[in-house]
Amino acid sequence: MAAKKKSAARKTAAKRVGAPAAKLPGVDAVSFLEELNGGPLTLGQLLQSIREGEEWTLSEMGQKLGVSRAHVHDVESGKRAVSVERAAAWAMVLGYHPGQFVQLALQAQVDAVSGLEQLRVSVVAAANENRHARARTSRS
Repeated sequence: MAAKKKSAARKTAAKRVGAPAAKLPGVDAVSFLEELNGGPLTLGQLLQSIREGEEWTLSEMGQKLGVSRAHVHDVESGKRAVSVERAAAWAMVLGYHPGQFVQLALQAQVDAVSGLEQLRVSVVAAANENRHARARTSRS
């Protein structure tokens, strides 16, 4: 019974994560999923929530990401890590900003190092640097 409740709650959360932020004003999907999860969100859990919210099978998700069904399962269950590059690429393929995906991939790498479990990774978009780079390019 508890498993059914958690599954229903996860599907609700998945739909919140899958919906564009503009359609859910004031809803922080990551915080919602972390509360539901009882701890920090992992990239695998985020991917699973997106997949379930879209009602995709593991195979369908794998096709979109260019990996096997088993690979998706291993990432979702925490058995396989994802590189920062791949996390960013997957975010783009799925239509999400890469910041959250990259942050979660980096956090998994930090968590894997003994003694660093209490560190939390934060990713901030370098909008000003991009603007400066464009300005330098246009002056050339």
